[in-house]
Amino acid sequence: MTEETSGETARATPIKVFLLDDHEIVRRGIKDLLESQGDIVVVGESGSAVEAAARIPALRPDVAILDGRLPDGTGIDVCREVRSVDPSIHALILTSYDDDEALFSAIMAGAAGYVLKQVRGHDLIDTVRRVAAGQSMLDPAVTAQVLERVRRGPQVDPSIQQLTPQEQRILELIGEGMTNRQIGATLFLAEKTVKNYVSSMLAKLGLSSRTQAAIFATKHAQP
Repeated sequence: MTEETSGETARATPIKVFLLDDHEIVRRGIKDLLESQGDIVVVGESGSAVEAAARIPALRPDVAILDGRLPDGTGIDVCREVRSVDPSIHALILTSYDDDEALFSAIMAGAAGYVLKQVRGHDLIDTVRRVAAGQSMLDPAVTAQVLERVRRGPQVDPSIQQLTPQEQRILELIGEGMTNRQIGATLFLAEKTVKNYVSSMLAKLGLSSRTQAAIFATKHAQP
């Protein structure tokens, strides 16, 4: 009797879902699909990453289905922000892009699943139910690869490896906002010599300005 009552209680409590996708038609389709099951209810939706990050913690859904890429951010960023506020909210990244880097970022952000939009309807429903129950829908082999990558540390961009140690150091200093004169003083080099190094470095990296070099250096900076 107790087991039956427990089962009825579980079924009587719908799974609350929040939808984030910048295409209204997609949101409407997913909402109709999920709510047709009877045990899932969509408690909120948005087409904006910024709005979703603010609304999701307040609505406290069991599962947040987050579009991978949006005009004002990414579902991965929203996942990270929401779970930092409320780790009990499970996030499912739904994306059109089969991207290893995005998958890595999703796992690091605490997502419970990473699903391509080509997923069949019944598979998405099953995934939502499993994620709501606290299961991870990430491939264990992929998760293992991510953990190994974390242990190894960040991979060095191949384009940086073609730079000489001196050019790499100058690139780092450019990323810190130093002028050629300041770099010369730091490395005990003539300003003209620094200019030559910068020109060579830009050519190797396929960049055309110091500004691009600074952005590149910041993006590839070691933590």
